[in-house]
Amino acid sequence: MTFKAEYIWIDGTEPTAKLRSKTKILADGAELPIWGFDGSSTNQAFGHASDRVLQPVFSCPDPIRGGDHVLVMCEVLNIDMTPHESNTRALLRPVAEQFAGQEPIFGIEQEYTFFDGHRPLGFPEGGFPAAQGGYYCGVGADEIFGREIVEKHLDHCLAAGLGISGINAEVMPGQWEFQVGPLAPLEVADQLWVARWLLYRTAEDFNVSATLDPKPVKGDWNGAGAHTNFSTKAMREGYDAIVTACESLGEGSKPMDHVKNYGAGIDDRLTGLHETAPWNEYSYGVSDRGASVRIPWQVGQDQKGYIEDRRPNANVDPYVVTRLIVDTCCTALEKAGQV
Repeated sequence: MTFKAEYIWIDGTEPTAKLRSKTKILADGAELPIWGFDGSSTNQAFGHASDRVLQPVFSCPDPIRGGDHVLVMCEVLNIDMTPHESNTRALLRPVAEQFAGQEPIFGIEQEYTFFDGHRPLGFPEGGFPAAQGGYYCGVGADEIFGREIVEKHLDHCLAAGLGISGINAEVMPGQWEFQVGPLAPLEVADQLWVARWLLYRTAEDFNVSATLDPKPVKGDWNGAGAHTNFSTKAMREGYDAIVTACESLGEGSKPMDHVKNYGAGIDDRLTGLHETAPWNEYSYGVSDRGASVRIPWQVGQDQKGYIEDRRPNANVDPYVVTRLIVDTCCTALEKAGQV
């Protein structure tokens, strides 16, 4: 007997990488082996030396095929087994290990938009729907579009054993969100990539596409982000560590170091309007959705908890955003003796 293993990896497309996948047939009970692919077709090699290596790093049940079939998240390696230059997970690993003692965890809110051809799902042919306002967490066929896809995706994520923690309709028609976490840095990033793959694959069955474009419709419409919630053990136990983390993200060159790695097209979304702070300014505040970093009101009340970096785009690489936040905040907490 055999089972199907869907090998998933991140390609080298710029400025925003794409997911790729292919199927390997394995004998029952077999270990997941390394595999290869044509990197010249994924912007990861030249044709005269095109082989690249897939190294399995995370697997889960395949909820679409069912049975014993699996989804396999992979790192991309060169043929000498060194990380490929597009392999951002390899850069996160040592940072996550270095600060593991601080017990950093993340919850990432993945916004996305369904498109039917060239139009966001729910937009009338050749025009625009009513202004945003009633769509957020709405109900009813006049305001909600794509719920059957969203529910099927949620079921798939749960069946795969992913740490998905919720869903909701967003501010624009056809725009939705799912949340992954709280999980450690590598786990949340691995699982968010697999959840994205399942989103695209689920929508495919409905002849609808899902996009992580940070500003899918220009004008007076909210963009799409990946608000990133973060805490360490010290932050979950006291407010001084919350303040230290917020201050560290605004020190020196840190705001620009982060923003330039928070997803292509970030200046289209972070305008200071539509619940965003300007991309070139840093701020934080309690219950402030117009700040770069929000301290939830309950955290202010409890004097402990977590912070929300509201700057990352929907198309951000979770391996990159978790690495940057852990490195910046945990280094500052360590220096302050708040570990």
